Amino acid sequence: MRVVIGEDEALLREGLSLVLAQGGFDVVAAAATADQLLDETKAHKPNLVVTDIRMPPDHTDDGLRAALFIRQTMPKTAIVVLSQHLQRRYAIELLSGTSSGVGYLLKQRIADVEHFVQDLQRVCAGGTALDPDVVTLMVARARTDHDALLRLTPRQQQVLALMAEGRSNNSIARHLLISEKAVIQHVSHIYDELGLPVSEDDHRRVLAVVRYLSQ
Repeated sequence: MRVVIGEDEALLREGLSLVLAQGGFDVVAAAATADQLLDETKAHKPNLVVTDIRMPPDHTDDGLRAALFIRQTMPKTAIVVLSQHLQRRYAIELLSGTSSGVGYLLKQRIADVEHFVQDLQRVCAGGTALDPDVVTLMVARARTDHDALLRLTPRQQQVLALMAEGRSNNSIARHLLISEKAVIQHVSHIYDELGLPVSEDDHRRVLAVVRYLSQ
C-alpha cells in the first residue's frame, strides 16, 4: 500500500515513516509543506495520504485544505488527517459529502501503533476512522440539542459512539463484550430513534450517524 506523508515536524515525519513502514506500508514520499504534499501526491498517486492539518505555508489548516483538494481530484486516494487538538468542525468538513476512505485522528493515537495501523488499513479498505475523542464531543453536543439522543439507553449511546468511530458490528461486540446479535438489535433501535436510513454498508452508516450528530 503506497503512502505519502504530510508533516512539517522532521522528527514526527521520520517517526510516522518508520511506523508505517513497520506496519507494512510503502512510504513513497514525505512532504514538509502543503504545496509539497500536493506535488508528491500528484507524482506518486498513492493509495493513502496521511497528513497533519496544520502545515506551512500558513500553519493553519493548510494540510486539511490539501487533503480536501486531493479527495476532489483523486477520489480513489484514501485520506487520514492528523490533528494535535480536538476540532469538531475538521471532522465534519472532511466527512461532508464523502462516502468512504477517510479518517480524522488525534496525533496521540500514533503512540498506540497497532490500533493506529488498523485504523489506516480500514480507511484504505474504504472504511472510516473517526477519533473516539471527536465522537465523544459530537455526541455530548448533539445530546443537548436532540431529544432523540436522550431517549437512547446508555448501552445504545455506547454503540452509537462506536458506530461513529467506524467500527463494524463485530468490532463493537468485541469492544463491549456482548454478542453481535445484541449489537444488531441496538443498532436497529438507534436507527429507529434517530430516524436514520438502514444500511448494510459500514461507512455509509457512519456518515449517517456523523451527519446526525453534526446538525
